[in-house]
Amino acid sequence: MSIRHLDSLLDPASIAVFGASQRLGSVGATVWQNLTHGSYRGGLYAVNPKYRELGGYPVVAHARALPVVPALALICTPPASVPGLIKELAQLGTHAAVVMTSGLDSVQKQAMLDAARPHLLRILGPNCIGLLAPHKGLNASFAHIDALPGELAFVSQSGALVTAMLDWAQGRGIGFSQFVSLGEHADVDFGDMLDYLASDPKTRAILLYAESIQSPRKFMSAARAAARNKPVIVVKAGRSAQGQLAAASHTGALAGSDMVFDAAIARAGMLRVNTLQELFLAAQTLSRFRTNASDSITILTNGGGAGVMAADAAAFAGVKLSELNDTTRQQLDAVLPPNWSHGNPVDIIGDAPVARYEQALKVLNDDPAVGALLFIHAPTAIVPSAEIARALVPLAQHDRLAPPRLMSCWLGDKSVAEARQIFQDAGIANFDTPEQAVRAFSMLVQYRQNQAELTEAPSALLPDLCPDMARIKTLVREALADGRELLTEPEAKAVLDACCIPVVPTQRVGATAEEAATAAVTIGFPVVLKILSADISHKSDVGGVALNLQDEVEVRAAAQTMLTRVLRQHPQARVQGFTVQAMVRRQHAQELIVGSTIDSVFGPVILFGQGGTAVEVLADRAVALPPLNVPLSRALVSRTRVSRLLAGWRDTPAADEAALHRVLVAVSQLLAEIPEIAELDINPLIVNFEGAIALDARIRLSAAAPAGAGNFAIRPYPSQLEETVQWQGRNLFLRPIRPEDEALHMAFLQQLDPEDVRMRVFYSKRTMERSELARLVQIDYAREMAFVALANPADGQLQTLGVVRAVADPDNIEAEFGVIVRSELKGSGLGLLLMQKMIAYLRTQGTQRMVATVLDYNERMLKLAKTLGFQERPALDAEADTKEIFLSLI
Repeated sequence: MSIRHLDSLLDPASIAVFGASQRLGSVGATVWQNLTHGSYRGGLYAVNPKYRELGGYPVVAHARALPVVPALALICTPPASVPGLIKELAQLGTHAAVVMTSGLDSVQKQAMLDAARPHLLRILGPNCIGLLAPHKGLNASFAHIDALPGELAFVSQSGALVTAMLDWAQGRGIGFSQFVSLGEHADVDFGDMLDYLASDPKTRAILLYAESIQSPRKFMSAARAAARNKPVIVVKAGRSAQGQLAAASHTGALAGSDMVFDAAIARAGMLRVNTLQELFLAAQTLSRFRTNASDSITILTNGGGAGVMAADAAAFAGVKLSELNDTTRQQLDAVLPPNWSHGNPVDIIGDAPVARYEQALKVLNDDPAVGALLFIHAPTAIVPSAEIARALVPLAQHDRLAPPRLMSCWLGDKSVAEARQIFQDAGIANFDTPEQAVRAFSMLVQYRQNQAELTEAPSALLPDLCPDMARIKTLVREALADGRELLTEPEAKAVLDACCIPVVPTQRVGATAEEAATAAVTIGFPVVLKILSADISHKSDVGGVALNLQDEVEVRAAAQTMLTRVLRQHPQARVQGFTVQAMVRRQHAQELIVGSTIDSVFGPVILFGQGGTAVEVLADRAVALPPLNVPLSRALVSRTRVSRLLAGWRDTPAADEAALHRVLVAVSQLLAEIPEIAELDINPLIVNFEGAIALDARIRLSAAAPAGAGNFAIRPYPSQLEETVQWQGRNLFLRPIRPEDEALHMAFLQQLDPEDVRMRVFYSKRTMERSELARLVQIDYAREMAFVALANPADGQLQTLGVVRAVADPDNIEAEFGVIVRSELKGSGLGLLLMQKMIAYLRTQGTQRMVATVLDYNERMLKLAKTLGFQERPALDAEADTKEIFLSLI
């Protein structure tokens, strides 16, 4: 992804409007009016050969007649003119353009992109409403209304929703830091905007409306980086089949499976909501309660009915109510009347005076086990609601260092308006109804679960799994050479066996009843008999599976019946024979399914759920994006109903979930290593307290190689780049940076001399906001790489000694790099070691050049660069006291 020149798009020093007009109702007239009637303080210029003046502003006929090169161009001209305008602006040095024009065909759109790319001119659109940056007073759109300044960024694929959302938000006093319509997102897309907004200090939360994702790896990388810094909340249209078709026709892109999109959202640490109104509900909740780690809630109310409504909503949303311990009950007994509810919800009775509210809240506040607190108040004539609010605010704020716990719901309207405002001014979240409050809390729980998935960065290959990949590759190669995509059941089981997934021993025999009976005697009764045919994928559908056969007579009869039935129902099917396997009987076993498929957008996905012949009917399943490790496998399993059965109940012992997790991780590794796998089904996978065993398997191959780690939406952590080297008589561990390096990296920065930091980044700050730090350790291994040098000193505490980082441009032409080592290690050769590793890596990636801007007096860096073969070149944008250096890698 690239945020290059996005500052010219969102914070331009000057703007030129091409197609500016005074024709009422035209896009050019509306855009020009919005710009000139706002409070934008940069230079404004109009371009239109039909005019000489517009509203007191001079108008020029073409771009080269402008008195300055505009930082941003707004294009409202006919489609055929757009590619030429972009070419001219790019050559002049304009850095960004908003193409509001609709109706560009594919040839015109590509010509536009081709003209912009050599100069890295960034394009928003085409066919977009434009953008608004309220803090800059900028309305570069043809929306009918301005946006209020605020801390929420909104990015939308739909122009109609942009204008509707503006209207809706202004009526409710909701403000924005940025408001962007992507349109057809030919260049600037969700990935670019997420990467920019992740570090925007004016943006507290990012809200997205998406219909389709066209660059999934870029989107996931940007989303994961942004979600580490601030809440990212998504409304994704196309949940239903009809919605997906509408989204596809709207955006011209596949919407993909909705279940897979959910999995992508979870893995990226974002939160998905169902409606536009829920976007703001979630933003309010996460901004106030993001640090609250409670997974249960305690309800405090003066009305039993309101408490019941909240409890019902919690049950429906899967939110747990906290159990009150004996101590807390006794303390509540001491301050509440005898007829209080004696449980959760805590009903303090409608006649409660202010003191009763204070005492009850204090008891609950002092018990961390009660989780989050939901206060629900219905107005009474006993005491004004505002008095209660004033009394409770100090209790809610008693420990400002602790995560906030109190949520409130003041039922009613005018009589509780002042109380609501008192809580609002104190920073306590208010909700209109108990159901809305519970829904908000359920969002918080889901968000934390997704954030936990975000921190995982598994490699494609895990050291504790040792699959026989050579054996698998031979099976795959031979099947494709035979012109077969579907492996036979014995072949599929051989693949699983090579992946260290336990399988039931299976014997293949010819298509005669006698051979089947002979094999059954060898295996031992009871047995399972299955038809073997490359033309029959789901054997049960044609009666091709017979279970629990007790002797030779039953086997012969079952075999003959199968042959007759297949001949009748599928006369064209080629029957290769039968498979015979032992009948597996395990106590307290669950039939599960583990599988994989290729999503049209996000690529390879892994499925888990309740298995058996009724798998489609039960529809108890969840999906995840590979690569998986054990924590991610556990999260995948937890999203299904069958997970509760696996945990055990009554006299049924818990299943060996570790064995199940090993199967899921093994499938993930298989997908990473064998790109020809298009589909995989292990159904049923039998799991109980003894372990897991696959009873049946189906694998479909594709010579197009749709799987493989290179096609994962999330690039695996590149563990193959790790190495241990000898340096100054000790071991030095060189590896790519990981998300969990945050603390190590901050400690490293704090050890640096301010002057060394200034040499590297041109300012001397040694600390940084967590959002900046997160961006450094949560990287996209496809377009960005950072290698760290780690060592264990005498005290055994791992330390970062140095880091080298390179970020490639969108076309992988140039990678801008930087390197820095601990101040006391300057001149030790560590910088050279890191640079050599980065140079070797970038060459393998096909990057053409490494570049950097260096201060004139950074003699050590200039000397190191000369040693490595770097050259100097003129830099148009460089400061007067800097030099630009480059190294050709091809």
